[in-house]
Amino acid sequence: MKDYIVRATAANGQVRAFAATTRGVVETARKDHNTSPIATVALGRLLTGAAMMGIMMKNDSDILTVQIKGNGPIGAMTVTAEPNGHVKGFVANPEVMLPLKNGHMDIAGAVGIGVLSVIKDIGLREPYVGDTILITSEIADDLTYYFATSEQVPSSVGLGVLMNKDNTVREAGGFIIQLMPNATDEFIDKLEKRIKEIKSVTNMLDEGMTPEDILEHILGDMDLQILDTVPTEFYCNCSKERVSAAVISVGKEELQKMIDEGEPIEVNCHFCNSHYKFSVDELKDMLIKAR
Repeated sequence: MKDYIVRATAANGQVRAFAATTRGVVETARKDHNTSPIATVALGRLLTGAAMMGIMMKNDSDILTVQIKGNGPIGAMTVTAEPNGHVKGFVANPEVMLPLKNGHMDIAGAVGIGVLSVIKDIGLREPYVGDTILITSEIADDLTYYFATSEQVPSSVGLGVLMNKDNTVREAGGFIIQLMPNATDEFIDKLEKRIKEIKSVTNMLDEGMTPEDILEHILGDMDLQILDTVPTEFYCNCSKERVSAAVISVGKEELQKMIDEGEPIEVNCHFCNSHYKFSVDELKDMLIKAR
């Protein structure tokens, strides 16, 4: 099954909802970065949340970046997402390992205490930046807190990643439920009660529930209306040309030093771990283009 995100509304427009299946997204990230199981789950949760947040953006050229900087051994995690469902990301220490805590992966321990930042580049002179503290470092709760404090949108975020015994990704997905300004007190009480009663995301994924099933489970008796579906994939738009432009931007002095060393250079893309090699002759051509 291909990865996709469902967009929906319920209760006569009092709530909007998103749900996603992202096994392929997270498995691609695992392969590209050779992540340990705990890094796969942590990055997978952030990729899933950001993919849903990305399709909330209004214009095709908008770019959303979500970054978590904690003091835990996993280091910083950075994910970018676009309105077309493209998402990519990386983690500073992909090989981190921690013992289980109460029989579960210790995501909070891996991430540590720190800050969640959401940067929205919507074509203005300066991007919008919203910073919030990590309240549990489990990622879903931290995104819920971000929506409430930075965007003043009461939300419920659920994210999950399940691993196979061979450390490949078995299932990944999640949901975001958001109250609209016209929500009545009566409906808010009903929704809060329902969210306390629903199964965990990992249980839903374990049962093979689709994004539509997840939303039906949460909002099925609240006049749920599926609006559309958006394919999502781990996609990096890096290329040798783009990387070349980045190398040129370091300036003539640095390029001359590289040429004087007489060795080819290799530049890696953080997001997809692709390697780009440039010969000394290519560096000389780049020097001509540099300012």
